[in-house]
Amino acid sequence: MATLFKDVLILDGSREKAERVHMLVSKGRIAQILDASENPPSADKIISGHGKLAVIPGFVNAHTHAAMVLLRGLGEEAPLMEWLQNKIWPVEDKLTPEYIYWGTLSAMLEMLSTGTTCFADMYFEMDRVAEAVLGAGMRAALCRGITAGEPGKIERSLQNNLDLAEKYHGREGLITVQLGPHAPYTVPFESMKNIASAAKSHGLGIHFHFLETEGELQNLPMSPEEYLNSSGLLDAPYLTLAHAVWLDVNTELPDNVTLIHNPNSNLKLGSGVMPLVSWLERGVPVALGTDGASSNNRLDMWEEMRIAALLHKGVNKDPVCVSALDVLRMATYEGARAYGFSQKGMLQEGWFADLVLVNLDKPHYIGVNEENLAAYLVYAGSSADVEGTMINGRWLYKNGEYPTLDCEEIMQKTREAREAITK
Repeated sequence: MATLFKDVLILDGSREKAERVHMLVSKGRIAQILDASENPPSADKIISGHGKLAVIPGFVNAHTHAAMVLLRGLGEEAPLMEWLQNKIWPVEDKLTPEYIYWGTLSAMLEMLSTGTTCFADMYFEMDRVAEAVLGAGMRAALCRGITAGEPGKIERSLQNNLDLAEKYHGREGLITVQLGPHAPYTVPFESMKNIASAAKSHGLGIHFHFLETEGELQNLPMSPEEYLNSSGLLDAPYLTLAHAVWLDVNTELPDNVTLIHNPNSNLKLGSGVMPLVSWLERGVPVALGTDGASSNNRLDMWEEMRIAALLHKGVNKDPVCVSALDVLRMATYEGARAYGFSQKGMLQEGWFADLVLVNLDKPHYIGVNEENLAAYLVYAGSSADVEGTMINGRWLYKNGEYPTLDCEEIMQKTREAREAITK
């Protein structure tokens, strides 16, 4: 079924300004984009914008732990290691595959309603996470979090991650799989080298927490650049470094590396502020993520965009150092590209129709036009403006409804899981 977005404003990270167009979506892709002054093509379904609706690419939450919605509100206002060791890890021991399944679905409700079409997830029981993703029709980049523990745990987790890739990588065009060593402080260096070697030999990317806190930098047995090189992490087909708050901006990074900025989580945990401006000036790719809902506490990419833009203006005392278009690109295209999703994250003919429909007919959009839409979206807009979220040309969220998900059942099962793990 073809859907026509008639007379809407479109904007993505590649455009200097928005355009007023007719956009036709057919067979899961953007089939045609015409100037709004031209005659619109025919379609099965027409959404008339009259210039009061915007279409932007779907957000890619480039770093999260989806099922941690079950742990939201636990261990508030504590530094990272105290939060992890005393509040989070003990409760995670109570998680079951079913709890993680329902927690992931609950996170997906939250993300879809706020315009996220794809998320990068590092957690446990990832087969169940993959089932949730495929059942809903969402996109995800999945990895099994690998940490040390009892003898043989790392090896078993690595094999579990490789099995996940064998079963789900590329599945229905919705899932890519990475290897997920958790962090330098949870994976011994020799094991990290083995994981990096496995990634290279299997053609898989790596999703990795790196230098989130100053303490992690101080405890690293060598310089960060030496660590990345000698561990073999840089030899993976692609590497995403989550947080990178304390990574020196002079570190040489090859083109296959993307940094994942998580401003709200880093602020809430008191971890510091990534030197985003310096990385952008160097041309190093940076994507945006929320981190888990237990450290953020939202899975809202609109807020990440706004905070990312404002925070660095203040830190650098420069109102133009990070633009609205910069953060829009970081929240969309850069995350898709980083995890191997091609032809996603931009509004171009032939690209996949992973879209967000935004209602501009609200008081805080008075004065919006093609020239200033980016600034309005990032500084005045919010997730409350999302009318619909489309993936592969299919609505997964529209006007408060979830066509592919049973919202009431998911919320009830999530409540039961939360109660069970916090007893």
